Amino acid sequence: MELQLLLSLAIIHSVALASPGPDFALVIKLASQESRSTAIAAAVGISVAILLHSLLSLTGVSLVIKSSQWLFIAVQLIGASYLGWMGIGAVRSAVTHFKTKLAKTDSLQQDAIIVTNTIHSGLSIKQGFLQGLYTNLLNPKAMVFFITLFSAMITPDINFITKVSAVFIMLILSLVWFVFIALVLSKPLIQLKVKKASPVINLVTGLLFISVAIVIVSGVF
Repeated sequence: MELQLLLSLAIIHSVALASPGPDFALVIKLASQESRSTAIAAAVGISVAILLHSLLSLTGVSLVIKSSQWLFIAVQLIGASYLGWMGIGAVRSAVTHFKTKLAKTDSLQQDAIIVTNTIHSGLSIKQGFLQGLYTNLLNPKAMVFFITLFSAMITPDINFITKVSAVFIMLILSLVWFVFIALVLSKPLIQLKVKKASPVINLVTGLLFISVAIVIVSGVF
């Protein structure tokens, strides 16, 4: 087992996990607005997607997809469509809140509406898991990242145990990071404190998703 190689992979992946992106934004959004179980489910979904990306890259499947022009274009368009749809939904939620805030309602009624719309809007554990899974799995940039990472560092002469260890490390680091965020931000007291910032979180998340989708589509055409 090549410990130096595994350590390098762990450092690179840790930096990538901490970098702002759709995965990070999604977990923050769900952890601050949904139940703890839903937020954790999303974190698990993202981690499972990362596991799948790792396995597909390691076995060469992702490279085959990347090498096929039309197949990769299809993957890009599907991924961009999903991220764009998620982004539009988040922006619409923020706009709805701002419109509600401007409406002529008394303060108590308005507070009730804000609480209803921004905290525990009702996503199930399954929905949280699927949102996390699809957000990462359908992101072509994630696929390219893992292809590049594994192609450069996991050469054919690397032994099987090291390859398995690399995939295991990617999974564990992903779980630890995203579940940690979900646990911290889903505390009732913290959710209550960020309640007023929820529309801004939705807006930023939505714009980020839409921006990534636009970048993906612009790369296709």
